[in-house]
Amino acid sequence: MVYRVYVEKKEALANEARALLEDLRAFLGIQSLTGLRLFNRYDLEGINRELFDYAVQTVLSEPQLDTVTSEVPQGDTVFAVEYLPGQYDQRADSAAQCIQILSQGERPTVRTARVYVLEGELTAEQVEAVKKYVINPVESREASLELPETLRMEYDIPTTVRTVEGFTSMDAAALDALRDELGLAMDLDDLKFLQDYFRDDEGRNPTITEIRVVDTYWSDHCRHTTFSTHIDQVEIHDAAIQAAYERYLAARVEVYGEEKATKRPQTLMDIATIGAKVLKKRGLLPELDESEEINACSIHVTATVDGEAQDWLLMFKNETHNHPTEIEPFGGAATCIGGCIRDPLSGRAYVHQAMRVTGAGDPRASLDQTLSGKLPQRKLCQTAAAGYSSYGNQIGLATGHVAELYHEGYIAKRLECGAVVAAAPAYNVRRECPAPGDVVILLGGRTGRDGIGGATGSSKSHNLKSLSTMASEVQKGNAPEERKIQRLFRDSAVTRLIKRCNDFGAGGVSVAIGELADGLRIDLDAVRKKYDGLDGTELAISESQERMAVVVAPEDVD
Repeated sequence: MVYRVYVEKKEALANEARALLEDLRAFLGIQSLTGLRLFNRYDLEGINRELFDYAVQTVLSEPQLDTVTSEVPQGDTVFAVEYLPGQYDQRADSAAQCIQILSQGERPTVRTARVYVLEGELTAEQVEAVKKYVINPVESREASLELPETLRMEYDIPTTVRTVEGFTSMDAAALDALRDELGLAMDLDDLKFLQDYFRDDEGRNPTITEIRVVDTYWSDHCRHTTFSTHIDQVEIHDAAIQAAYERYLAARVEVYGEEKATKRPQTLMDIATIGAKVLKKRGLLPELDESEEINACSIHVTATVDGEAQDWLLMFKNETHNHPTEIEPFGGAATCIGGCIRDPLSGRAYVHQAMRVTGAGDPRASLDQTLSGKLPQRKLCQTAAAGYSSYGNQIGLATGHVAELYHEGYIAKRLECGAVVAAAPAYNVRRECPAPGDVVILLGGRTGRDGIGGATGSSKSHNLKSLSTMASEVQKGNAPEERKIQRLFRDSAVTRLIKRCNDFGAGGVSVAIGELADGLRIDLDAVRKKYDGLDGTELAISESQERMAVVVAPEDVD
């Protein structure tokens, strides 16, 4: 049986509803909108009536702050909004966990929706404008107001992985059509190269999983293809830049030697890293922490703890989430800070400080100035700020510096940049090469469809369809889960068992586990799922900052 309840903040505390009403009246210009109410709707299945009634008062609402009703809210216009299937719903997940703690039994199924009640004489066009403002099609959709008979979902679980028939014999036009159909980030020349490999070296057609995994590895996010592009010709029309470029050329000779510098290609990546290489060559980076495991920039520092000098590792990481924040600002900005945290966290360091620098167009611009196919700058700024602060507050991370730059250059693509600092006693961090017989354990959150294609999505050219076709690319942050890993990794009895660790950033299982050793076997059937219905490709490339892959010796598995 499905139980349903509606929860609304008491009138004096309904600040979110009042702010949205003001936004809709001022930004959309709907002056005939005279009132707005917001309800959180909960549907629960798998518990009895007694537990449901108790959960309503203890989990789903706060009696001193909320009003609760089982009646459908009434008003001039009423509609509900729910997450798309496959999108992570933190409210529902948290409620289910809390109710399971109360019952000490099976976890119930919980679904949530946000119900909007509008007052005033609104035209059909005005109602549609409100819906367009509050519903981001990348992550959510309008929900039915009817009570469903069951919350269970039936999945058609595939038993085989699709082979791309005829791939090795496709001409250029067919390959380009396949590239468009699959939404691949690789260009036509990349796909031709892959075709040659499977035709000449493998003698067979690839599976869809193989194409997706290669597309992920070759993306700008994972392989930095743009920064690795060979620079064959340089023309500079500024004396200062010319002087800097000549310093770069001299630095190449100092680092690589005259002969190697001549043969080694010039790239943007080489330009970006040559300064650190020069300092290292000169012996000016004695504190640098070097190993095959590179999760974040790491240096050795001496820390005084209880009067004792100790060797500590200090780690730095920054990350941009421009693309995901552009198409889904709350989740994108949340995974910006979450993604920053996961790299030093996988280095077994505790993240204790953060910084956020963002860039946007003028948030005061009117709605009619919004570029076609894009969210309004106001919506981007406000929702991204809410997403970042939501994640940071839940994990308990202080962001000491926040700055947002407003410039017309950010209208086409938002800048969302986060940075963190982390530290850990060097003794706690064990780094060894994986050996035959070692076991990779996946710990943390479960796998879902959110976060599939995040790396490749950042590498694609975008058009008016991007907002509606890239829903799965934005991970849904689960800060409490990452906080659990933060706490777990502060225990040296745990971290001293870990020989190597990698986070589930871009590319998910295929990259996170694939980078741990030169060769290994991955049992995708062992991957824990948020729900049934995921195929092998989805299990292989779904990203999440709340999962870690740790290598342990056989005797340490238990």
